[in-house]
Amino acid sequence: MAQLVRPALVALFAAIPMIAPLAAPATAQAQDLTPILGDWYGTLNVGVKLPLVLHVQADGTGSIDSPSQGASGLPATVSLSGSSLTVVLTSPAARFEGTVAADGASLAGAWRQGGGSAPLTFTRTAPAAAPRPQTPKPPFPYRAEEVAYVNPASGLKLAGTLTLPQGAGPFPVALMITGSGSQDRDETIEGHKPFLLIADALTRRGVAVLRVDDRGVGGSEAGKTLMAATSADFATDVEAGVAFLRTRKDIDPGRVGLIGHSEGGLIAPMVAAKDPRIAFVAMIGGPGVNGERVLLSQTRALMLAHGAPLAKVDAASTENRAAYEIVKAEPDQAAAAAKLKALFVAGGTPEPAAERKAAFLSLPWMRYFLAADPVPNLKALKCPVLDVNGGQDLNVIPAINLPPMRAALAQNPDATIQELPGLNHLLQTVPPGQAPGYGAIEETMAPAALAVIVDWVATHAKG
Repeated sequence: MAQLVRPALVALFAAIPMIAPLAAPATAQAQDLTPILGDWYGTLNVGVKLPLVLHVQADGTGSIDSPSQGASGLPATVSLSGSSLTVVLTSPAARFEGTVAADGASLAGAWRQGGGSAPLTFTRTAPAAAPRPQTPKPPFPYRAEEVAYVNPASGLKLAGTLTLPQGAGPFPVALMITGSGSQDRDETIEGHKPFLLIADALTRRGVAVLRVDDRGVGGSEAGKTLMAATSADFATDVEAGVAFLRTRKDIDPGRVGLIGHSEGGLIAPMVAAKDPRIAFVAMIGGPGVNGERVLLSQTRALMLAHGAPLAKVDAASTENRAAYEIVKAEPDQAAAAAKLKALFVAGGTPEPAAERKAAFLSLPWMRYFLAADPVPNLKALKCPVLDVNGGQDLNVIPAINLPPMRAALAQNPDATIQELPGLNHLLQTVPPGQAPGYGAIEETMAPAALAVIVDWVATHAKG
């Protein structure tokens, strides 16, 4: 699920993020923080493991990084009284309360957020990078070019990497579209870089690949209205990328295709349904039902997989349904947020957490996503289509999403839908008995799944 300027959701990608962009807190009163100055490393276990880095400055300011979410420099205040340490983030309201060990080598305590808490210990030892053996390493037998272009619909500059096979071309090309949340061009999550892996494999097969930073990430501009953007707005970013590729002499303008993961699997058909020149669409974990059904089924599956009691799962489902009805029925964002907050407080959520949750659910992205039905766009596609889903995908559940997708594509003579057993939303092999999460798995993508995608795209891109 990146520095979470664009809404980072359970929907269509990864686990529920605990960290979001923060407003700068007021500077803490000067105090002697000498014993804890510098950098501290810990891992928060919330069903998935989130490495955190705490930076402490002498003036009482600090910051937290969440590398697996692509978030860095989240501002905080730090106070120390004797051996008792408090680190406070302002939005969302979160804090770490701990004790400095007698030898000064660790900070042990609890992370508190949204009415819940989890044990957390920081030490001075930076964790070794988790092995990611599939991440491509140079030298590469192809060219990589840093590119940038402007989306005329938004005026925003978008930046990415275009990999090109050796030779003059013109080459077929695939433009990659990330899932929910603000993702970098490699769709990096918990050290995995699935888009880099796919791009490397395809470029070795003679297909150029453009992968792009999302708005507000890396070299791409956020704009002033990022929190008001919807999937339809992100579709215009894709359209701008397609237009850019078609201007290049080394790209075949008639062989431009799309590869979308998760929410990207919603956006790719949106773009291709409007543009009959799109050569192919490949979806990885693409949805076949509207966002409301995706969210409801996803949240339930993830809670059960993490061992939540059935009564708690049922209660969450009931509350979520009520919340989504409010969002759909109340067009005014402020009014929807007020009604949502009242709903959550009545259900026992602490007021600060209820207010944050209400603000998030009332965003235009959510209103659009709840109603977004992929079926009309899937039916409209005339180009070849591929969809690959993991049999153990808890984010876009195959049993719910694949039947309507198959029905929508039934009249397309070149549509392939594959459910690959034992794989999750990233198409990783899920170890038996392991709780959901991507970081603990060394594999970035099951080789068989990668082969399905690359073979299909290479064949259809070259046409």
